[in-house]
Amino acid sequence: MKAKPARALVALLVLPALLLAACASRSTPAASTGQGGVATHATVGAAAPKDASRTLAGAPAVGAPALSVPAPAVAGGQSAQGAPLPIPVPQAFDGEKAIVLTANVALRADDPWGIADRVQAIATGLGGDVLSLSQSGAKDQKSATLTIRVPQASFNEALRQIRGISDVDVLSSSVNGQDVTDQFVDLQARLKAKQDEEQRYLALLARATTVDDILRIDSVLSQVRTQIEQLTGQIDSIKARTDYSTITVQVSSSAVVAPTPKPLAYDPSRTLEHATAAFVSIMRTFLDAVIWAVVFGWIPLVLFGLALLLGRMRGRVLPSA
Repeated sequence: MKAKPARALVALLVLPALLLAACASRSTPAASTGQGGVATHATVGAAAPKDASRTLAGAPAVGAPALSVPAPAVAGGQSAQGAPLPIPVPQAFDGEKAIVLTANVALRADDPWGIADRVQAIATGLGGDVLSLSQSGAKDQKSATLTIRVPQASFNEALRQIRGISDVDVLSSSVNGQDVTDQFVDLQARLKAKQDEEQRYLALLARATTVDDILRIDSVLSQVRTQIEQLTGQIDSIKARTDYSTITVQVSSSAVVAPTPKPLAYDPSRTLEHATAAFVSIMRTFLDAVIWAVVFGWIPLVLFGLALLLGRMRGRVLPSA
């Protein structure tokens, strides 16, 4: 009777243990399944580059860095947004710089004066003028020198047209540029300072009460205004030289260059010809002398005979005396 309660107690103790074991066995496959899911995700992550490449072919993947793809060029000098692209400007024509441009061109032509007239037409056609003109020579020795002034924007065009004149040989061409930006900015700053100084003296002049103060302020004010006029003149001169560029053109006549004689080799026949010509010349001179002697030789003989005759006659007269 005592064994039955003991068995019942053991059964009660073992039953919870069996239930716990059963629960543990069921949770183990679930845990293994979870590990398999994690591995599956890892595999998907490893295969992500293939999917990412497919995504880049269509739309960018979420979280992926944006790719910088250059925009396609648009015809007509415009950007992808439709705005015109900036045109590169040469340094000599930079609007922010003050550049004084000068050029010298040497030409050679058959009619220098006519070419000078055509250069003048080019200058006036581009909105410029002629500063000086000099023409000299005659016939095939004519020459011309002229200095023209054209707007700086037409400087290259003027040179192109001058060099493109037909029947003209360009002997030399040079272009010089002088950057006067610093000088121009300095003059503008000095002018602004003098103008401010003028305003201060005007304010003092308005508050002056005595004649001496008015005279002193007026004297200084006149000096300041003189300096303002000088600075303004210098600025205007620089503007004139930067707004217009000068081109000096020299046109000379096309001279015919005589061919250089080639040195001749030794030729005995030429020597014989020269010797024969010299002998003929000598014989001609001798024959000329003989002819002159025959023609005019009797005159001295007659004079000599007259002298002998007079001598004999004088000798006969003396003994009789």
